[in-house]
Amino acid sequence: MNRSSPGLLRGGVIALVAAVLGAGAAITGSMLLASSAEPAPIVRPTPSIVTAIRDLARLETAEVHVEKVVDLSDRQSRLFGLIEVRDALLLVAAGQATLGVDLSRVGEGDISLDPETGVAQLVLPEPEVFSARLDEKNTYVYTRSTDLLARRNEQLESRARQEAVRAIEKAAIDGDALVRARAQAERQLTTLATQLGAKRVEIRWRKVPAVSPR
Repeated sequence: MNRSSPGLLRGGVIALVAAVLGAGAAITGSMLLASSAEPAPIVRPTPSIVTAIRDLARLETAEVHVEKVVDLSDRQSRLFGLIEVRDALLLVAAGQATLGVDLSRVGEGDISLDPETGVAQLVLPEPEVFSARLDEKNTYVYTRSTDLLARRNEQLESRARQEAVRAIEKAAIDGDALVRARAQAERQLTTLATQLGAKRVEIRWRKVPAVSPR
């Protein structure tokens, strides 16, 4: 068996170490060059007040809780009109109405910002009732009575519930809920416009066509 000479073995080890050190230096150098390079600038678009307000779409600013008792009856005639009978119920209803500002109605000319004074002017649609709904857990038929000759009206409870929803909507419109909804909207939109660069915010309100709650 042939034995390798010590000189030859030592020379091979030295060459291997040199190769490893050279590769390490090359990698380290490339990492240093990469880390010293300037990071690419990131451009973030600044949202305008118009876009930011439109993005809010429906701004819900108030909710009102209403309790209502609905007394509804279906009067019926029997025996050629000689006798009047009825099917009646008493519904105890509880529900909520949500109010706010429909910002999808805001147009380009409704919002302006003076770059010199920093005054933002907003013309907004009046607050409206977005929805009126019953609280099913707390709405129930308290009494139901059907006279002997009367026919039970299966739609009577449904009609009573519809009447309760209308009463909830009316209570929201007639009370101070719309005033509170307007004040809250002014606070929220003033804060938003200020965050976007406005120094002062002026808000005016305009009437909107009456629509049913959604």
